Amino acid sequence: MYAEFKHTLRRLRGQIIGWSIGLGVYSWLMVSLFDSIVNIEGFEELMASYPPELLSFFGDSMLAITTPVGYIDIYYFLYMPIIIGIFVVGVGANLLVGDEENGTLDLIMAYPVSRTALFWGRWLGFAAGTAVILFISWLSWVIPAGGVGLDLTWIEFMRPFLPLFAILLLFGGLALLLSFFLPSARMASMLAGGLLVANFLLDGLANANGDLKKITEYLPLHFHQGGDAITELNGEWLIGLLAASLAFAILAWLRFQRRDIRVGGEGSWQFALPWKK
Repeated sequence: MYAEFKHTLRRLRGQIIGWSIGLGVYSWLMVSLFDSIVNIEGFEELMASYPPELLSFFGDSMLAITTPVGYIDIYYFLYMPIIIGIFVVGVGANLLVGDEENGTLDLIMAYPVSRTALFWGRWLGFAAGTAVILFISWLSWVIPAGGVGLDLTWIEFMRPFLPLFAILLLFGGLALLLSFFLPSARMASMLAGGLLVANFLLDGLANANGDLKKITEYLPLHFHQGGDAITELNGEWLIGLLAASLAFAILAWLRFQRRDIRVGGEGSWQFALPWKK
């Protein structure tokens, strides 16, 4: 398992470095602009002049954008599940099926390594790679924050990263599970990404349409606190997200245990369709 863990991190090192640098630079830039933005004369009045429907899509954070919590939420945590979600659904969908499609997984399975060790070693490598990206981003907020008036402790900065990490693991695990049922990793990545974007849009629209809240209150992003976690992290929501992430991983592992390994290329549907026996 440890060998697969290291192998997964080595395979992902280019993506991890690229995403870490990109998000780190972005976070540092947002920190440096905090003073400039919040000190714009009449900025709050400008925000209040926007159509209520537009403001409601972003929740209460838009009206509190001049506060540290509102600023961080709007400029980072509101849409980071979508941004970093591109990474996690792509990696999750290709974590094992990608090797099937390029014809190497059957060769790997010829070595004395169990499917369990292979699966969990790669899943833990994926989780660690995601954690590294978020850690670099966290550092990029914490280190320069004191010099621009973002007077938050390093623990307060860390709190909202925890539910974000759980959300990313959840959708990455969903992409991994779907890859074992759909004909290709590409389709699994697209479907998992589409569900993530749909959840994001529904969650925003639910702020303007109360009827949609009956649906979104059961969807994952409803439990993503964003910047609100700075002041109070909801432990029950965090545990629930982590439990759902682990459930997807376990379901994917059980499916992988019974899966016939393809020699290479994209495959067919991995479950019986109603019109086929």
